[in-house]
Amino acid sequence: MDQFRELLLIYTTTPIYAIVIGIEMFYSHKHHRGLYSTKGTITNIYLTAMNMGLDILMRTACLFVLNYFFQFRFVDSYSSVVVYWALLFLAEDCMYYWLHRFDHYCRLFWAVHVTHHSSEEYNLTVGFRSSVFQPLYRFIYFIPLSFLGFKGIDIMFIYSATQIFGILSHTQTIGKLGFLEYFMVTPSHHRVHHASNAIYLDKNMGMVLIIWDKLFGIF
Repeated sequence: MDQFRELLLIYTTTPIYAIVIGIEMFYSHKHHRGLYSTKGTITNIYLTAMNMGLDILMRTACLFVLNYFFQFRFVDSYSSVVVYWALLFLAEDCMYYWLHRFDHYCRLFWAVHVTHHSSEEYNLTVGFRSSVFQPLYRFIYFIPLSFLGFKGIDIMFIYSATQIFGILSHTQTIGKLGFLEYFMVTPSHHRVHHASNAIYLDKNMGMVLIIWDKLFGIF
């Protein structure tokens, strides 16, 4: 079942990525926006392939570590499946926020993460412009979730699921999204994150929810 849901996630999102990227490319070409270049797109694909390869190699080790700490959990069960997944989503999104924030504020981790910010373009394929070596340490930030009674395989799945949203926020073709701007990481919020203006540096670190940035003072 665990393997099936991950395959379902891959098979569902792959055509979605292809469609929305194709639409953005067509829009860019038709309106002469110059959002894409062959070199930039190939580089983005290359970096995500490197990241995915390392991610696959690290998968067993990450799962082993998370399951090891799961033995020492403080919470044995949750009142319902809905509560379990809702709390896991919130907790994972919060821990990703801190992972991302440390990637920006620590020079060692910034040396890993900077590849994601090195593109001179900004389009949906930049969402795939991965921090190649991040899988070597990313799982450490999710160990607290094991203590909270969340299974390693579920933690890894919800991370993959939220990545989908994070990738789709890398676009210049969508404006503000009304009330969603108050609590979600919208494309307009994430464009600020990728800006090079001094006032916007190291802001808006969230993956799905912007509430962490507002709560911890870097919105």
